[in-house]
Amino acid sequence: MTSLLDVDALTIGFGDAPPVVSGVSFSVQAGQTLALVGESGSGKTLTCRTALRILPDAAQIRSGSVTFAGQNGPVDLLHAPERQLRRIRGNQIAMIFQEPMRSLSPLHRLGNQVAEVLRLHRDMGAGEAKKRVLEQFDKVGFADADRAWRSYPFEMSGGMRQRAMIAMAMVAQPELLIADEPTTALDVTTQAQVLGLINSLQKDTGMAVILVTHDLGVVANMAEHVVVMNKGRVVESGRAEHILSAPAHGYTAKLFAAAPMIPTVATPAPSLSQTDVILDLKNVTKTYTMRASGWRAPQKITACRDVNLQVPRGKTLAVVGESGSGKTTCARVALGAERPDAGGEVLFRPVAGEPALPVHDMTNAQRTAFQRQAQMVFQDPYSSLSPRMRVLSALVEPMEIHGIGSKADRRDKAAEMLNWVGLNPDMLRRYPHAFSGGQRQRLSIARALTLDPKLLICDEPTSALDVSVQDQILTLLEDIRDRANLSYLFISHDLAVVARIADEVAVMRAGVIVEQAPPDTLFYNPQHPYTKALIAAQPEPDISRPIDLELVAKGAGSPASWPEMFRFEGAIAPELREMGSGHKVRCHA
Repeated sequence: MTSLLDVDALTIGFGDAPPVVSGVSFSVQAGQTLALVGESGSGKTLTCRTALRILPDAAQIRSGSVTFAGQNGPVDLLHAPERQLRRIRGNQIAMIFQEPMRSLSPLHRLGNQVAEVLRLHRDMGAGEAKKRVLEQFDKVGFADADRAWRSYPFEMSGGMRQRAMIAMAMVAQPELLIADEPTTALDVTTQAQVLGLINSLQKDTGMAVILVTHDLGVVANMAEHVVVMNKGRVVESGRAEHILSAPAHGYTAKLFAAAPMIPTVATPAPSLSQTDVILDLKNVTKTYTMRASGWRAPQKITACRDVNLQVPRGKTLAVVGESGSGKTTCARVALGAERPDAGGEVLFRPVAGEPALPVHDMTNAQRTAFQRQAQMVFQDPYSSLSPRMRVLSALVEPMEIHGIGSKADRRDKAAEMLNWVGLNPDMLRRYPHAFSGGQRQRLSIARALTLDPKLLICDEPTSALDVSVQDQILTLLEDIRDRANLSYLFISHDLAVVARIADEVAVMRAGVIVEQAPPDTLFYNPQHPYTKALIAAQPEPDISRPIDLELVAKGAGSPASWPEMFRFEGAIAPELREMGSGHKVRCHA
């Protein structure tokens, strides 16, 4: 049988350096899913970009071939004319890119960007294209497809932007879909739905998929064939069931060992003591007014509603939920970047036993002290570090702003923080682009630590990282917490990560906390349908245990579709009730 895409002995290099992709060969059949697995820097993305010839200018294709056998006959993609490639890109071969903020135009609405594919390759009129795009937006999990159509990328969360990228790649129903970490930035429930969507489209159209990922749980749910890459070379390949059940190469086994897992057996644990609370959110509600266009009235959006959270000193409180559930809004309110609606307040107690300070009603001196004591680690280290500042300048800048130490003291502190996060102080003269994703996240953590904070708010700090790098970052955060007695407000959509690092877990959905308990209790005895959906949606690297999409759909659906005990619509939600031993569930009496 002729392969749809055939990559043969592909070698790619830069300048006089050794090749970064060396002798890579694989093929994918029509309707088949092939997974390219490996850590960042293994050459997965570069190999896939070669198929669309969108490599960096400095890249050299030193040898090999890439052949696409589409509807119009075989095409040598490495030597095809640019005009022919333009007809193939986005039409016969589509690609989902890993970083949607860098791939989407900030100047155009999401709907128009996705519809452009249909206008260019299907010659559709504006009305028909909009109808098709809205249908695709519904399929990829947008709660309000019309609002998504009208929105600009910067108005959406990272997960929402990734959904738009997936819709753009799939709307033209290509013959081959190259998905480069398509679900990395998505919450697990949306990830499960998107994986189900890709599978469904494959069955309907016979589309082939090359799935670039480091998540072996996703591989187990999607792939028939697996190619494992390390340092630019293929180290293992074969049928998915063979590799997942008995990996032969040590590198593949290492990926398995690093993957976080939700505990299957747990013992209910008592809730955390709330006697020494460093951060206290009381009745926090935050409403935004969306801009209007034409004669439309401004629309009010409630991002979070009646949130009550306490972070005990020296402990980790995790807030879990899907993109758009209100997690990051709570973090911004906690840091004072957003003011809550009337009736809500945030209290910060820097020293045990002293009076708590109102975060949103501080004096200038109190505000300056608070900004030193509470720091944030952002989800995307590439965006949070200036590409024009060397690492040294980025690390000493917070100390310069707060007037801490001499120039030599600041440099010594920066070097010390690099040591803390496992990087070499010799790296201080480099720019952020010279580091991998995991190293950039370490730099973000180092920058937050330069002021010796007491509270660290981590917003999805591991969502875009390889499983092995993720394991290193979690170990680092645990070590720093214990060494410096730090308190964490840890935001995530990954229950497997939370199971490892959290002392208490609050699950958010539709702007409200639906369940809260210590992790052992939560995983041992989940009560709310949304919590059950989060657990069911977590992919496992076991081909015999696929994701239960039906259970995910029940819990991840609209709150109005939940069982009667938990159901609510709009702002009328039941109370968060104590179910015993610190286990709270939002339900009707």
